Amino acid sequence: MNLATPLAALFAAIGRPVLAALTSIGRVTLFAGAIVGHILRPPFYLREFGQSVLQIGWFSLPVVGLTAIFTGGALALQIYAGGSRFNAESVVPSIVAIGMTRELGPVLGGLMVAARVASSIAAEIGTMKVTEQIDALVTLSTNPLKYLAVPRVLAATLAMPVLVAVGDAIGIMGGWLVGITRLDFNSAAYLKNTADFLEPWDVGSGLVKGAVFGFIVALMGCYHGMNSARGAQGVGAATKAAVVSASVLILAANYLLTEVFFSA
Repeated sequence: MNLATPLAALFAAIGRPVLAALTSIGRVTLFAGAIVGHILRPPFYLREFGQSVLQIGWFSLPVVGLTAIFTGGALALQIYAGGSRFNAESVVPSIVAIGMTRELGPVLGGLMVAARVASSIAAEIGTMKVTEQIDALVTLSTNPLKYLAVPRVLAATLAMPVLVAVGDAIGIMGGWLVGITRLDFNSAAYLKNTADFLEPWDVGSGLVKGAVFGFIVALMGCYHGMNSARGAQGVGAATKAAVVSASVLILAANYLLTEVFFSA
């Protein structure tokens, strides 16, 4: 029996998805490089940038705030329940603060913004492609990448750290509310414990993560929107792909950044 044919089929079945994945990674990398290369080169579309900051930053505050306050409250309850087994209930304020600023604030904020913003950007740009508005920009000698992608990516990169900072504060406040109303903590002692154990780099690392996550969210929205297929199904598929890829990349980037910042 000739084994060459089955082995070739096996290698082909393995190779096709690997090559497709590498191709996608290369395309996204080139797309990101093109955006970064255009950021400091004129013309600058300040109106598009301002609208993007409003849409991505300001209008995302409610969902980020609600996510943070409930996460902080639930985190306080869980840490108290776990700490009570070792008579370590006093660690609740410090662990809530560190957990929110280092991990939960940036990651959950990034995922919520990805669900809201990446889908919106992909749907908007995908619809513009379907209705040939992007072709019209080219006809008017306007670079679609410069006009559509660069302002959104820059706005998300700058707005996301602000959202993370606000989410951190609200999340810590949620833990404080649960601590003083449900867990019988003294308010002044809780706040003092939080301030004593929270270091500047705990907050700074979360803000750096926020900037990276904002870049990823807008990048995936723009990339999938500009590469969407024709028709309503193509726009829907691009929207779904933007949210999924942004969410997965946020989690992967979070691990890598955590390894870099805190591995020592």
